[in-house]
Formats: sequence, structure tokens, C-alpha cells
Amino acid sequence: MLNQDYSPLTICTVQRAILLVFLDKADLMTPASDAFIRTVSSSYPMPAVIRLHRYINLPYRGVVLTRNNIFKRDNHTCQYCGNEKDLTLDHLIPKAKGGKSSWYNLVTACKKCNARKGDYPLEEVGMKIKQRPFKPNYIMFIRDFSGYVCEEWMPFLKSGEVAKF
Repeated sequence: MLNQDYSPLTICTVQRAILLVFLDKADLMTPASDAFIRTVSSSYPMPAVIRLHRYINLPYRGVVLTRNNIFKRDNHTCQYCGNEKDLTLDHLIPKAKGGKSSWYNLVTACKKCNARKGDYPLEEVGMKIKQRPFKPNYIMFIRDFSGYVCEEWMPFLKSGEVAKF
């Protein structure tokens, strides 16, 4: 779903998209390829992208810092060894040494690597991370981490902010 200014707003269900289009609250921007909604007497293109007629002001469009969103950002992979099982979160700068819970200080780690690192900085234990932690922006999060992205969405998700690494 796009806002009135064509900026990505959210991902909604097909049912909601159809309802908004038929109530004349949104325009069908891009139909889904080869997918139709059929009634007894008619056939309608299934919406892939809709644009609202009215602008919706969102005061905060950031990605919320949650355990699950950190796992998504890190592709459900330990950032030290690449393991995909027994995952937890690790603070690069340990909380005991003043480290905060932030996008730039939290990484996904398996329990074995997390225990090996303990309450020490990476340099002291000789460990390295695969990628530097970053805060994904809203467009990047929808495009890369939502779990499902239609090809029809890509022209609307390529524009906008670029993640700062």
C-alpha cells in the first residue's frame, strides 16, 4: 500500500486492498500478474500495489528494535561462526561494560559463540563479526526482510532512503 505521495506505507491483505479500491479510497496502481478475483459474473485484477487517495501522516516510520527484527536483519545466522541453530542475541560492547541495546550493538549469535565471547569485547577474545550491525530503514526492511516481496513492488521500493552502514 502506497501513501498518496507514492511512498511505501505498509503491506496489507488482498481483501483489504480490494475493499479500499471498491470503496474509492485507493487506486489500483499495479495488478498482480496472472491473478484475478472472480465473482459469478465478473473478473477483476488482483491488486499488487494500491495508492491511497488521502495522505496518511505517520509520525514514526522506523523499524522497531525487537529480537525478531535483529534475527531478520542478520538472516537468522550467527554473526561469528555462521551457525543457524540455537540462536540468541549478543551485545558487541557488553552491558556490563556500558553497552546499550541498540541496532549498532546487538547481533545474532549462537549460544556457543555467545558463551565464548562472554563479557569481553571482540578484540580481547580474538573473534570477528561477519557484517557490521546496522539499523535498517523502513523501505529496506519491507524490501529485504518482510519474508515476501512481489516483483510488482520493486519499482516502489527501490526509491527512497538508502541504509547507512
